[in-house]
Amino acid sequence: MRARFSLASLVLLLALFFAGAAQAVKPDEVLQDPALEARARVLSEGLRCMVCQNQSIEESDADLARDLRILVRQRLVAGDTDQQVLDYIVSRYGEFVLLKPRFSLRNALLWGAPVLLLLAGGLFIVLTARSRRPASAALSAEEQEALDKMLRN
Repeated sequence: MRARFSLASLVLLLALFFAGAAQAVKPDEVLQDPALEARARVLSEGLRCMVCQNQSIEESDADLARDLRILVRQRLVAGDTDQQVLDYIVSRYGEFVLLKPRFSLRNALLWGAPVLLLLAGGLFIVLTARSRRPASAALSAEEQEALDKMLRN
């Protein structure tokens, strides 16, 4: 009895562990050509679901993700290269649809701006602190006499 419970528990744990790996691709979406289907799956892994935003269209059950998976497969069947498919999707939905954005000057500025702002802020603080140093002015003769008088008393 105990062995059955342990085996059932193990099976349940394994099922829960592998449940996250389930794909959202429906059987009617799968291409007949295994090579094209493999390309479609690789491309779908790199495209963001615009509804879920933290999942690829390969993993998402959203209707828009399904439409994008079908669109990717249609473009591949039409003879597009992987790059042409990605370019087409990006032209329609913007670069946000890519899970790994392309390197461009705009993206470099976006990622580099916080570092540049921190450096500029640090430089501003250093220069401001240097310009606010108290000036050491010599005491006038009258002030020196008053000070000496106070110190003697």
